[in-house]
Amino acid sequence: MTMPRYRDALPQLRGDLFLTDGGIETTLIFHDGLDLPHFAAFQLLRDEAGTAALRKYFLAYAGLAKEFRTGLILESATWRASRDWARKLGYTDAELAAANTKAIEMLEDIRNDCEAAGVTTVVSGCIGPRGDGYVPSGMMSAAKAQEYHSDQIDTFAATAADMVGAITMNYPEEAIGISKAAQAAGMPVAIAFTVETDGKLPTGQTLRAAIESVDDSTGAFPSYYMINCAHPTHFERVLADGGGFVNRIRGLRANASRMSHAELNEAPALDAGDPAELGVQYAALKCSLAKLNVLGGCCGTNHRHVGAIATACMPFFPYVRP
Repeated sequence: MTMPRYRDALPQLRGDLFLTDGGIETTLIFHDGLDLPHFAAFQLLRDEAGTAALRKYFLAYAGLAKEFRTGLILESATWRASRDWARKLGYTDAELAAANTKAIEMLEDIRNDCEAAGVTTVVSGCIGPRGDGYVPSGMMSAAKAQEYHSDQIDTFAATAADMVGAITMNYPEEAIGISKAAQAAGMPVAIAFTVETDGKLPTGQTLRAAIESVDDSTGAFPSYYMINCAHPTHFERVLADGGGFVNRIRGLRANASRMSHAELNEAPALDAGDPAELGVQYAALKCSLAKLNVLGGCCGTNHRHVGAIATACMPFFPYVRP
């Protein structure tokens, strides 16, 4: 395999601006017209046409990083590529491991092109929740979560992935288990929590309590935290008062829509919101999140939104690569 480039020193921790992608599943379904049972984008890797669709998706964000002269984090299309979801889709354990590996190998090729153009590019193995992304059903202990997610993380550890990105976590025990599994595998990890319209996790726990719980249980092992799959108006007020937990948040992948998770589940069409407005809202959040430097999107967003976000936030990052 090609060796990881940044596993021992993630470049985004230096504070320079890094872009990442938007809502991969909503883009592929609503814009590209592709069928994704169980929201499983990794299934596209089964054939050449699907792989080409994924490559096209990621190349749009590579183009933005080149245009804005930023860094880039490529998050693999493996949010659903864990044991329970794979069994629903008919995968054997060997086929699942091969899919996770192939997802990283595809990103390696894109990284090589980006770095040849001067774009520092981190490859991240994406992990999703065992259960529903919006509802903390079937909650596990931290030990059970570590056991469940270890297979996928260990697969990533044997590839050129630089880190693990745990996306749409909705209760801390699962995030703790993932963090411990990543630590055991020697992989840096970023934890992204999702919140409801009141700024709290779906369990009713505060974002502050969730982050502090993970840090307390893991010796603050996660490299940083993110917020994803919520609109800025849902969580801006919980950040305004500050506190130590705020300085642990480096990344933001917000929804384009102001709708709640329940409303999004029932929506018959994609709510793409206003890309320019979303960019302005990200820039405003930079005032509360001093360390915010990893910017992307979630449901309803695509490269247009991330481009608008980059435009609005560039003034906070005066450093431009030669």
